[in-house]
Amino acid sequence: MPITPRAEIVALPGYAARRSESLPAKLANNELAEAALPPPVAAAIAAAVAESHRYPDMAATDLLDRLAERHALPVERLAVGCGSVALCQQVIQALCRPGDEVMFAWRSFEAYPVFARMMNATGVPVALDDGHAHDLGAMLAAITPRTRIVFVCNPNNPTGTVVSGEALRSFVARVPPDVLVVIDEAYREFVTDPGVLDGLEAVRGAENVAVLRTFSKAYGLAALRVGYLAGPATVASAVRKVGVPFGVNGIAQAAAVAALAVEGEVTERCRRIAAERDRVRGELRAQGYPVPATQANFVWLPLGERTGDFVAHAAAHGVDVRGFAGDGVRVTIGGPAENAAFLRASGSFLYVGRELAQRGAVGHAGLGQQVADVPLDGAR
Repeated sequence: MPITPRAEIVALPGYAARRSESLPAKLANNELAEAALPPPVAAAIAAAVAESHRYPDMAATDLLDRLAERHALPVERLAVGCGSVALCQQVIQALCRPGDEVMFAWRSFEAYPVFARMMNATGVPVALDDGHAHDLGAMLAAITPRTRIVFVCNPNNPTGTVVSGEALRSFVARVPPDVLVVIDEAYREFVTDPGVLDGLEAVRGAENVAVLRTFSKAYGLAALRVGYLAGPATVASAVRKVGVPFGVNGIAQAAAVAALAVEGEVTERCRRIAAERDRVRGELRAQGYPVPATQANFVWLPLGERTGDFVAHAAAHGVDVRGFAGDGVRVTIGGPAENAAFLRASGSFLYVGRELAQRGAVGHAGLGQQVADVPLDGAR
């Protein structure tokens, strides 16, 4: 009898290889357009490379100490992992038994349903509201005795929308205490709206809230794979236990520690990106696209069934964007030349619903592509 993997694993969508290398404007993966690292970070990476023959600190002691100091939290309430995506998986692995439910908005980060199925948990998608944001009321109504985790991606990937601080506080207060609310803040550093809650405030005020953050986006360390969780000590401890030993390598740890020391540069870079984001969104709205307000480093074009056509059109103009079949297109804010190329492409794309979209008849938020069929491309 041949070796047979678990049926749940065989049924999972595979990773779809991306072919963007030949396109000059790379706006699909929400990476930073600026390649140059701050000198202290580059120096820390070079020093760590020289020690590559040594195992890294499995406990990531220096990094956890710096994070604890920065966020005024005990080290026991923190865990690090290979990017916030790995921590998503570890949280589900640590908390869920077969048949337990993991809730998330849809469309949201595509790894949530995949990781739930990997752990024999049941993914529960809840449609976004008409503004392409989390419908927290519907999510509350969908909680059952089997619910173990509720993910709130804020800002939401791929729509960029946010829920207000008031709404999120009210939501957390009404979620049962045995359900963990995971606020996924991979794009927190790009938020300029003062009404958006800093998830760490919720962590300090509740025993059933955790926050995920990453060094891949604002800090420009996407290739090194490092992120962290802040939450209840019992959750952080369980997450650390299910992590792969030595998973966060020494180069990533050193780079993250150095990056935390140049916070001013990171903040200024995010400010520039946010300003350009708002400009690009304004240009797209002027072109007739119903782009929702975004607080991330990308914009969302809810193109529905024309999504594939737009992706192909953009590629023909040298621009790589990320399409989500049946729902829309996510476009990273890049450098000036990349953004100009994208806006030229969007300005020359014709579709029947463009005028109707301005009146709200195109791109209605919903479940769109079936969750079970979502392919992963490996990029956060």
